[in-house]
Amino acid sequence: MTRRQSLGRRGEDLACTLLAQRGYEIVERNWRCPRGEIDIVAREGDCWAFVEVKTRRGHRAEYPEDGLTPNKLARLTELAQLYLGEHALDAVNWRIDLAAIEWDARQDAARFNLIRGVGT
Repeated sequence: MTRRQSLGRRGEDLACTLLAQRGYEIVERNWRCPRGEIDIVAREGDCWAFVEVKTRRGHRAEYPEDGLTPNKLARLTELAQLYLGEHALDAVNWRIDLAAIEWDARQDAARFNLIRGVGT
């Protein structure tokens, strides 16, 4: 596992923990299909949340939130629709959330920002 993959995995682990503490039910992690991957599939009440996790060490170059480009958001929307269709969830409420995580120099989580319904 590369250093970048390790950082991403730690970010996803932390995001799952913090989402669960905020009432999300984690349904699936790293759902893949030929078109791409969804980091976290979760439910918050009756709403399905497709969570993109962006993790950075500090923000010298950019904030984690900056990593969710319009192209990435369009791809996530397509993936969410594929997931819903594959699981016969055509008539449910859903949204895409962003979990942005920054680690400090000691490798401790310095900041967690959850943005519900990005791009809506």
